[in-house]
Order: sequence, then C-alpha cells, then structure tokens
Amino acid sequence: MIYAVSPEGVIGLDGKIPWHHAGDLRRFRRVTMGTAVVMGRTTFESIGKPLSGRQNFVVTTRPLDREGVARVASVEEALARAGKGDVWFVGGARVYADAMAHVDAIDVTYVPDRVSTAGAVFAPEIDLRVFEPGPLLVHEDEPSLSRRVYTRRAHTALP
Repeated sequence: MIYAVSPEGVIGLDGKIPWHHAGDLRRFRRVTMGTAVVMGRTTFESIGKPLSGRQNFVVTTRPLDREGVARVASVEEALARAGKGDVWFVGGARVYADAMAHVDAIDVTYVPDRVSTAGAVFAPEIDLRVFEPGPLLVHEDEPSLSRRVYTRRAHTALP
C-alpha cells in the first residue's frame, strides 16, 4: 500500500490529489514500476489512463472497457489475478480499507500542504498493534517531504 497524506489525514479532495510534489511522483513511479497496481474507479478516473509499465487493476462493479486495465470486483480478485509479483494498492479509501488485511507494508509520504476537510477523503487508520512504524525519513526525491514505512508485525492479523 502506498499513499501521500496531509497533516489533516487527507489523501484526496473532490476526486483528485490536492497537491503536486514532483519528487513524490517520481518515487511513486520508481517504486511501483514493473508491479501490479490496484485502484478504485474514482482513482483510475482521476489519473485518466492506465499507469504505464505496470499491470493495472481497477476495483469496480461498473463496466470498464479500457485497454491496459483489468476490471476486478474486489481486492482479493486483483491479488489472485496479479500472481506472485509485488502488488501496490494505490487508492482510494475503500480500496485501502479492503486491502489492509492483505498488506505487509504501508508506504506513507507526509506532505506539508494544508487541505480543507470538506469533501475530503481520508487515509486509512493504521493499527499500530498490527503494523510497526519504521523511522521517519527525509523523502529522498523531495527533501521538503518525509516518509515512513509501516511493516506488518510477525504473526499478526487485523482484529
């Protein structure tokens, strides 16, 4: 799972990411390149096209006929169809919530941008009984940002 979050816990606003940090986008591309990415329909529509160099799965019950995109009914179906390689859940909130039981790592970028919470979508709650927070690091591609990777503790499942 990978996402960027504001100080208010916002990950999206009115169907879009409410900030632009080129360094974080570069890192996102580097980390997810060559993997499978799983996203909800709203996230896919906000991007507007499949992410190149990645196997794209869109979780939706609506018809979706786009070249380079596989429509799936659930995160479980996406995982089954993705095979054994790395899979990144890239949004939105419902996909994050549904995927939480399946992820081993949560890669979070912290952006300083203040965002109104009216119409906002919020980051999932990370259960610290299940996930161990790694060190808070300076973002290697954009030093004004910070990031942290949370890893699943051994022998834990979500309550």
